[in-house]
Amino acid sequence: MNSMPNRVAVLDACVLYPAPVRDFLLSIADIGLYEPKWTSEIQDEWSRNLLVNRPDLNKNQLDMTIKAMNIAFPFANVENYSSFISGITLPDPNDRHVVAAAIQSKADMIITYNIKDFPTSVLENYSIEIKHPDVFFTYLFDLQPEKVTEAFRKMVKRLKNPKKTIIEVLATLEKSNLSEITEKLKHLRQLCVVYYLAYYYDPVLQMAI
Repeated sequence: MNSMPNRVAVLDACVLYPAPVRDFLLSIADIGLYEPKWTSEIQDEWSRNLLVNRPDLNKNQLDMTIKAMNIAFPFANVENYSSFISGITLPDPNDRHVVAAAIQSKADMIITYNIKDFPTSVLENYSIEIKHPDVFFTYLFDLQPEKVTEAFRKMVKRLKNPKKTIIEVLATLEKSNLSEITEKLKHLRQLCVVYYLAYYYDPVLQMAI
């Protein structure tokens, strides 16, 4: 098994907004491949935007999700970062709190879809990397393929309402602009196809199940 340093990553609101991406990020953190960080401001941003676009959800549901995240990762919520904000220059000043949280938590990286909003020229001053979630997932998979695969399998198994197959979850992740990690995990999709064919054509296997 390959060893890897403990990586600390601030999760931007845009990667917590889509439930499949959020779930995969937290599933990988749960088995210790990195340490996630966020702030109440980040949590408020993604949940507020989600409520605008998903009228079928309500604030209590998302508050429960956020509470569960903070319970599962008790050291993830970053505080006392506001003093860094004024010294940070970004294309959109409203994004400075994300970098400030990364500085305060001594994070190695920020995970975001909005790469252009966090110029490398600014982040390198704080020794912080900026990574697209697909690049981040692929980076971890290349280091620990068995563990990332394990995290993915556990995530799929947890899905109950509605229950989804590996093939369906991979398709959802691919639609979330995660094509590289989906490609890495395609062996699972192939195993599913083989399994289903074996099941339908092998009466012994059907009886065993």
